[in-house]
Amino acid sequence: MSRNRIRVAALTQEGAAMKNWRYVALHTTAAAAFIFVLQRFALQATLESSLLWALVFGGCAAFIATMQSNR
Repeated sequence: MSRNRIRVAALTQEGAAMKNWRYVALHTTAAAAFIFVLQRFALQATLESSLLWALVFGGCAAFIATMQSNR
């Protein structure tokens, strides 16, 4: 391979990795926000309980998104 091809291949892989982390962060944030709003306003839960559930669901969403992006 020429140097240019190696450089392009490296940049492409870095760009793909950045897309994956962006996807994971977006998935995590969306899941945490959704469950927080659901718990806090629809189910009338306490703030502490809503934050705890948001943290748990955000962690699960991050795990799922990471597994999906590595596929």
